[in-house]
Amino acid sequence: MKVHLVDGTYELFRNYFGAPPSVSATGQEVGATRGLMRTLLSLLRQPDVTHVGIAFDQEILSFRNRLFDGYKTGEGIEPDLYAQFPLAERATRALGIVTWPMMEFEADDALATAARQWTTDPRVEQIVICSPDKDLGQVVTGDEIVCLDRRRERILNEDGVREKFGVGPESIPDYLALVGDAADGIPGIPKWGAKASSTLLAAYGTIEDIPRDPVVWNVDVRAKKGLAESLNAHRAEAELYKKLATLRFDVPLEETLADLEWKGAVRQELESFCAELGEFEILERIGRWQDSR
Repeated sequence: MKVHLVDGTYELFRNYFGAPPSVSATGQEVGATRGLMRTLLSLLRQPDVTHVGIAFDQEILSFRNRLFDGYKTGEGIEPDLYAQFPLAERATRALGIVTWPMMEFEADDALATAARQWTTDPRVEQIVICSPDKDLGQVVTGDEIVCLDRRRERILNEDGVREKFGVGPESIPDYLALVGDAADGIPGIPKWGAKASSTLLAAYGTIEDIPRDPVVWNVDVRAKKGLAESLNAHRAEAELYKKLATLRFDVPLEETLADLEWKGAVRQELESFCAELGEFEILERIGRWQDSR
């Protein structure tokens, strides 16, 4: 079997900016939630999709915000989008999908934990993480754990990570610490761009193992002296940024693999929720219900 793990926060954002706006009877914007339900139904209709879990950032805050004031928050998110976070969770539960709302951790941490937890199960052929998030590249393992960009229909396996970033999955946190990740509020190290970072990390693996003296660097990069000076002056920041970029594999997930089996939508919940949204077409597209009525 395959286990599909969905980045619900990304999907909600994607639908907010990509799906048509829509207003419920109470006047609330619900277009992103309706779009999310449609895109998840298209996933559930695929024959190899049998076991599914989805994770959301219930709040755009986590333990990382206590480590670094500049880390991403919910500030600047469109109010109409932010107000749909709880709706999205209700939608996925009504669709019968195991849903993980994150507060102390982030959605990516839940996906990473789930992938690591079930990849060793002999019944699992492959873990498919449905997200284009760079952070999740660190979880990719061979062809056993892959990332799927559903919008572009691209699968990223371990060879793909190396081709895209110039480093292996194990060096992705180091890479993001050096280059920075604007989406997460990680500024990176001055003067360290993608090329220099991938070249040095391909040679040394981790930031900690990059020699302080550029004279002994065994790779050819431009402006070695400036790169070394910048990194040496910002080693503490680089260590912090790497910690921020490193996903956690210890999120307490209570579900078993059997719990992730998709058995259909929850009729009463979905009917009530769709009536609230003014979305009745979804009900006609449900191919399986948890009850036979």
